[in-house]
Amino acid sequence: MDDMTGTGTGEAPAAVRLDPRDTVATAIRALTPGETALGTRVADAIPRGHKLALAPIPAGAEVLKYAQCIGIASQDIAPGAHVHTHNLAFHASRQEHRFCEAARPTDYVPEAERATFMGYRRPDGRVGTRNFIAVITSVNCSATAGRLIAEAFGPEEMAAYPNVDGVAAFVHGTGCAMAANSEGFGNLQRVMWGYARHPNCAGVLMVGLGCEGMQIDLLLDLYGIERGPLFRTMNIQHMGGLRRTVEAGAAIVREMLPHANEATRAPADASHLMLALQCGGSDAWSGVTANPALGHAADLLIRNGGTAVLAETPEIYGAEHLLTARARDGETARKLMERIAWWEGYTAAHGGSMDNNPSPGNKAGGLTTILEKSLGAVAKSGTCALEGVYRYGEPIDRRGFVFMDSPGYDPVSITGEIASGCNLAAFTTGRGSVFGSKPAPCIKIASNTEMATKMAEDMDVDAGRIVSAGASVEEVGREIFDLLLRVASGEPPLSEAQGLGDYEFVPWQVGAVM
Repeated sequence: MDDMTGTGTGEAPAAVRLDPRDTVATAIRALTPGETALGTRVADAIPRGHKLALAPIPAGAEVLKYAQCIGIASQDIAPGAHVHTHNLAFHASRQEHRFCEAARPTDYVPEAERATFMGYRRPDGRVGTRNFIAVITSVNCSATAGRLIAEAFGPEEMAAYPNVDGVAAFVHGTGCAMAANSEGFGNLQRVMWGYARHPNCAGVLMVGLGCEGMQIDLLLDLYGIERGPLFRTMNIQHMGGLRRTVEAGAAIVREMLPHANEATRAPADASHLMLALQCGGSDAWSGVTANPALGHAADLLIRNGGTAVLAETPEIYGAEHLLTARARDGETARKLMERIAWWEGYTAAHGGSMDNNPSPGNKAGGLTTILEKSLGAVAKSGTCALEGVYRYGEPIDRRGFVFMDSPGYDPVSITGEIASGCNLAAFTTGRGSVFGSKPAPCIKIASNTEMATKMAEDMDVDAGRIVSAGASVEEVGREIFDLLLRVASGEPPLSEAQGLGDYEFVPWQVGAVM
């Protein structure tokens, strides 16, 4: 941060400018007309987290924050004016994309010195951070059966299996009436495969209806999955109805439980961790505190051999040039630009705009355009080279920093990241999202201390201390990294302790429903 100052009378800081080139600053507290912030006389009432003009900005000129364009002035803006939706307009990104120029080799921690956690080693060499039995449904028609099977296992019965984290149902609202060669069908296939083979699942029961488009047998053939004691399938029509399916499914899970309980935690180095990076309910502080701190934690994980996965393609729009500059090679950069182009066409075809985001809550928190939101969102990716770009739910086969294409809608995005292999998630928020996920546990990072205090039962880390208490980004980033290791070893984050995660499995639906 370039400058943080008050009125010059010893009062608490009033505003922060993030870069010397910026033409706006962010109000640390509500500003009133007549006071002074950063040497500028305040002309309007400016809410906390909103922007203050530091210089005259003529109509049509770019407005700079993070030393980047966040939009153009839709009218002349005077120094000290409130800069927001009434005078700041979105425009398509004009940034020059210079591929690979900022990519740098990662400074890895020597293998013998890598951070470690206590995880569940699987036969394929991967390591889980949790030990679930998953009930996965192929179609909405079998969703009730899947939930009833999972709900048959209460705390008293599960107490006999202390090494099993639970029986979790992963049900959804699609699986039929979709073209077999469509993007939506492919998304669902990859998600089902990813959850079925996830390192956090010791056993899997797949439940179908029988006549649906998403045939379980075809999925198993496509991905080479073999049935066995800890991988079973069934369908309602073959079993003879819902009741019989639920009874038989519960019996199958009871057969799996003793085997799953044999798994015990053992030391593993951090190279076995794959972290989903997510932000939701963002505010103006997300890009100043929580996201940079998570970015530092991501760098620490990568230096220890692990993987960090950025997603939410619409929420990097206007900041993608920062990622293509970090790409390991031109092919990786081009893959990212191909996904951006797909999203531009997709939104246009449905009568939308890439600036449909930010949400009303984001705007109330001080974010005005998708460009401003994206520049802050990209900060959670850290500084390491971009090693790969993946489709939604596609298995991630490279370590380091990678990108997975997804919508900005948090449940859909994290569902894809988990399907791609993430066994941990970290979620920053400024407005107060209460998201949690299974089978990968999710920590919550607050961007401002006020919200962190108000929602203390939901926020694991208060990154707002970077502004409110003078903590450094590196200090909070180390705190996040250490917490991730503890959570990977079994410590429940607050969302998991409250039982979140049973309704946050939302595969991405794309295309016609027929």
